Amino acid sequence: MAIITLTTDFGEKDHFAGAIKGAIYSELPEVRIVDISHSVSPFNVPEAAYIIQNAYSSFPKGTIHVIGIDSELNPENKHIAVKLDDHYFICANNGIMSMICSEIVPEKIVEINIHDKIETSFPVLDVFVKVACHIARGGTLEVIGKVIETIKPIKDLIPFVNDEQTQIIGSVIYIDNYGNVITNIRRSFFESIQKTRAFEISARNYKFKTIYNTYSDAINFDIPEDKRYDEGKGLVVFNSSGYLEIAVYKSDNATVGSASSLMGLKMRDTVTINFDKI
Repeated sequence: MAIITLTTDFGEKDHFAGAIKGAIYSELPEVRIVDISHSVSPFNVPEAAYIIQNAYSSFPKGTIHVIGIDSELNPENKHIAVKLDDHYFICANNGIMSMICSEIVPEKIVEINIHDKIETSFPVLDVFVKVACHIARGGTLEVIGKVIETIKPIKDLIPFVNDEQTQIIGSVIYIDNYGNVITNIRRSFFESIQKTRAFEISARNYKFKTIYNTYSDAINFDIPEDKRYDEGKGLVVFNSSGYLEIAVYKSDNATVGSASSLMGLKMRDTVTINFDKI
């Protein structure tokens, strides 16, 4: 039986996530439902895109991913279903899929057109569930929508590079549970511009000249632990998803603080990398 995942900004307090699960089980009692996250910041499309991009590939081929972020239907926010990498994604056409689609070309995209059969003020429950269950039963995308060729991009998804190739200007796209700050600068993109040159990373008033492979690489373990004062040390890594991340060693917002709280970094803040001239 198919797996259906849920990624939303509904939180855990309200009834929304539970209602969606109940509606799915009412149609497909044997289906398996997995919560990826219901804690996406409200209407935060880049944050949702980052989460789903880094979670979906861990699921088996054929998994159906329902993404309930900024999903109210309007002339500028249509609903789509996408087949990509042998997975299915059901969401609003608001840029959520553009991060994945920048790496992998979709096999098929349809603009969902079953709304005339469903009166709804809660499209994730009424429309997305119907589409997910249709796919889970083996139904084709063409039955629930018309084929389209392109999707809406996320603005400023790709970092800016100046003509001299001496500067990358990126931005913060995600802040994780530890307060680590993730930028839109990927390792492959960075290395294609760097070409082994020395560099300096600037974020607000903080500057870094080293990118570590792991968080612990920033620590000198030859110094006795009681004299190192490691907690709260700022550092930069390429994280497990391949994105440039500004972090604090063993961060904790309740005690030592985090990159976000200590450095004042927030969503969409600018992160600049300056390279030596060739």
